This record gives sequence, structure tokens and C-alpha cells, in this order.
Amino acid sequence: MTTFSELGLSAPISKALDELGFTSPTEIQKQAIPLLSGQTCDFIGLAQTGTGKTAAFGLPLLQNLDYSDSRIQSLILAPTRELAQQIAVGLQDFGKHLDGLNVQVVYGGADISKQIRQLRSRVNVVVATPGRLLDLIKRKALSLEAVRFVVLDEADEMLNMGFKEDLNKILSFMPENKSTWLFSATMPSAIQNIVKHYMKDPVKVTVNADTKVNKNISHQYMLLKASDKQEAIKRLLDFNEEIYGVIFCRTKMDTTELAESLRRSGYSADAINGDLSQNQRDVVMKRFKSHSIKLLVATDVAARGIDVNDLTHVIHYRLPDEMEYYTHRSGRTARAGKKGISLVLATRGDLKQLKFFESRLKINFEKREIPRLESIRSNKIMHWATSIVETPETTDISPEEWNSVKEVLERFDKEQLINKLLSRELSKMKKFESGGSDLNMKEGGRDREERGGERNRGRERTRTRERGKPTEGGPGYGDRVRSKERIRERSASKQSQSGFSKFFINIGKMDGATKPELLDFIVEETGLKKMDVGEISVEKTGSYFEVKSDNSNKVSGNFKGIIVNGRDVKVKEERSDRGGRPDGRRSKGRRD
Repeated sequence: MTTFSELGLSAPISKALDELGFTSPTEIQKQAIPLLSGQTCDFIGLAQTGTGKTAAFGLPLLQNLDYSDSRIQSLILAPTRELAQQIAVGLQDFGKHLDGLNVQVVYGGADISKQIRQLRSRVNVVVATPGRLLDLIKRKALSLEAVRFVVLDEADEMLNMGFKEDLNKILSFMPENKSTWLFSATMPSAIQNIVKHYMKDPVKVTVNADTKVNKNISHQYMLLKASDKQEAIKRLLDFNEEIYGVIFCRTKMDTTELAESLRRSGYSADAINGDLSQNQRDVVMKRFKSHSIKLLVATDVAARGIDVNDLTHVIHYRLPDEMEYYTHRSGRTARAGKKGISLVLATRGDLKQLKFFESRLKINFEKREIPRLESIRSNKIMHWATSIVETPETTDISPEEWNSVKEVLERFDKEQLINKLLSRELSKMKKFESGGSDLNMKEGGRDREERGGERNRGRERTRTRERGKPTEGGPGYGDRVRSKERIRERSASKQSQSGFSKFFINIGKMDGATKPELLDFIVEETGLKKMDVGEISVEKTGSYFEVKSDNSNKVSGNFKGIIVNGRDVKVKEERSDRGGRPDGRRSKGRRD
């Protein structure tokens, strides 16, 4: 078995690793560290999140720095503030015995003037999010002339978050003789373009993700209808009061809706997504880490860099499309040798994906039943009884108090006292009383195709989403205006693809909608597959989307009864005989 001591690291770094308890390197560390230590080359490391990539690039980076040079020698780019902070802390831990090391982390949402002042001191390594780094470069707040190493961590996530243009600009500013190290879970075409334009003969290392699943994780799933997912989570929390975990959603809208629903029902939960300011995120994370919040509802991107070791559960509100995302999510639990549960709230449409994950990841999903009200009631009664037994006896009772209580209670025998205590506790459990209503949570219900003409799903539930929009001159306002103009230019000239029908939906940018979120919304409400949905354009007050004509009859009726931001969602097919307008009015112009 390879150890860190065999990788040729310097004595100060090896000492820090010993103190941190690092003994055996992961696969990506074993291959990357010897290649990158003491050498100048471009490098591509393909490995899923959670395989130790920070140490894979951080240790050789610290090994290669010249600590007599006070200039910035390395830039590390990360997709989120949390991950950037985590990387900076890791480097400081690895290099705590290195004289002259100074790591500075910069990210959006924090005081840029303060960051500029900090960069004026002796700094070797800058860890940054792309947007903030580009702002600092434009302000000439840091010198790049001495940069020898540029690290792109989670490169695919940076591209998914829309940083492609920023990355190209940043890399164009770098010295030509620098080494570029790129780490990513996947290798999409956009990353291949970065490799082509900014890297020279890179050494490539690929780590097989199939062998990297934590054996202490129990993989489970519940089969249910999509409309029952919120109630299922509440049942789980009622049945197991010790749950402490993260619920992963695909969209920001889902995180907000679910967290609000849980809070209204009295559960300790909060959401974290890209709409929160840095201060808001810090407050939520502080409460979560202190266990003031038992459940954190998050998107995959917002959860990057979150480091909590004692999570009991990871709950997948919606199953991710990519295997790497599932592995990254589930890896949040069962850390530091503990056991944990990764639970998927699955519909029938997810079963094929579960089988695929089982095959590729060499895991087994165990089926679990949704707790029924009777079971929850029984479990709560036993939890209450056990808590009484485990309550320490106090000596802080005066003789007068003891005699007064004894006089009231001694006329009852043991059976009567137990009955009265139990009755008092049950009065707090009205919704769990035997014979009470119980939802018909059948196994995933029927697929939309099986329901034929049934179109009542939208009436079974109402969605309410309150979304803010940027104010004029505020953050994001300029991007909104520019995006609006580009979208209008495209939508004005673009015709529907052959074989597709075009629809209008009255959800747009004023609702905070984005293309990925709208795609997920359409797929969830119609039961279509993503490949059945064509072009999507998001405008201010509404959006246009295309659906394969063969499936166009599955669209309009499925949005009835759904409310967004206080108004009914309306979807209409755009027909050419109506002059191109979804509301049926003719376009302005000369009438023939």
C-alpha cells in the first residue's frame, strides 16, 4: 500500500500530513502528486468530487512554490465561495510548517475593498471564484506576471454555472510560461476547447469512479408519486427524530418551496441556493453546523464546499441525471468512519436510472416503505417512554414539594398513572391518532402514459413561489438587460424546429426562471423526457419552449391548477395561423 511518505514530499509538508492523520493517498493523489511535484507541465485530472483532489493539486503546488518570492505565484479557480474557502483552509493546513506561505481567498458577495487591501500584502497563492477574480484583474488589484501555476478545480461545474466566458478571459491574461492543472469529474466539449486553446500536451490521469463509493453508506429508495414527496419527507422526520442531513433538489425554486413547506409544518429546515447573499449563506450554514437546523435543502451547486462530518442522511428529492452527482451527494454522509443513509425519493420513471447506478457503482438500493401514521404514532410513543426512563432523577425537590405531589397522585395505582401520562402525550399527536386520514401513497402511482386522458395532477397541489428580481442598478440588473436583448434577437429570428411544436408559458425572468430550471419544471409536470423538449427561450414575462410534435398533446393540460407567484400558470400552443402570438391576437402591422 502506497503511503504519503513514499511520494517524495518535503519534510514540512510530510510533518503536517502526519499531524492531520493523512496516511494513505487516494488514487488521484497517488498518480497526480509525483507527476506534478518539481515539474512544469500541463495536467488533466479526471476524478469525481470527494476523491481528494484538493490534496492532489495542493500538495505538489506547495512543493513547487518559491517562498523567497513575495509575488503571487499560483491562482486556483473554484466554482463556489464555499469550495474556494475549503481549498484555502486545506492549503493552510498542509503548509502550516512552511515559512512564508500566505494564501488569500477572494469571492463575490464580500467586501472587495478589503480583499484588495489583503492582496497588497505578501501573497503566494490566490484562491478565487471566476467572477470576483475577473473584477480584481480589471481593477488591476493584483499582479499576474509571476504566476507559474493556474489550477481549475471542478472545471465542469464552473462551465455549468455559466463561467465559460470569464474563464476564457482569465486564462488569456495569464503568462505563457505558466502550467495549467485542470481537475474535473467530466470532460464535456467546452472543457476540451479550454484544453485545445490554453494547454500544451497535457498529461492526463483518469480515476475510475466505479470503485470510489463509501462502503459505510446504505443506499435506499422509496417508490412514490412525485406529488407525495413533500409529505413523505415529513413522515420520515416524524418517524425518525434523529435525522440530520441534506435534501438535494435540482432547482432553486424547489429548494425554496420545500424548505418553506417544512418550516410551515413545524420542521427545522432552511434552504441554501445561489440566490442567497454571502451573509445569508453564512447565517444558514452556522445554524446548520450548530444543529439549530436539522435539515439543509440545497442544490448541487450551492452545496459545493459544505463540509459537515456527522450527517445521518442524504435525501435525493429528485434523482440526478449524472452518476458523479449521485456519488458526490451520497458522499456527504458516512464520513470519518461513521455510517449514513442515502435515500432516493423515486418515481417509477427513476427505476431504470437506479438500476444503471447499481450496475456502474456496484451498489444495491434497498427498498423502504413510507412510514404510515400508525407506525409513526407507535414510534413516537416508544420514543417518549424511553425518554422518561432515561431522564436522570433529581435531588432538587423539597420535602414540601414531594409531599404535595405525592398527595395528589398516590390515590392512583401504577396502571392509572401510566394511562393518564400516555393520554396527555397522545393529545399532542392528533395527526397520528389511529383511524386518522392517511394519504394514498402507492408505489409511484401510474405513469402519465398509463393515466391516458387523466389530467388532474395539477389540481392535486398548488405551487407558490415568491421570487425577487434585480432592481435597476442593483446586482445582476445589467446582465438581465443584456440577456433580454440577446434572447429577443434570437427569438425574433428563430423558427420552430421541424417536427417540434412551439408553446408559450407565462413564467419568465421576472419569476427568476432560468433555462435549466424551466426544463426541469416542464419535464416534471408533463412526464416527458428531456430529449423530447427542444429549444427554450426565457424572456421577462414569459418563455417559449418546443416539444416534439408527437408529444404536444401532453403539454397544455398538465399545468392546470399550478400557481407561481400568485398567478395561474398558463401554457398555450403557438400556431402559425394566429400570427405567431400565443394569445391569439394578430401581430401589429398592415392588414391585407
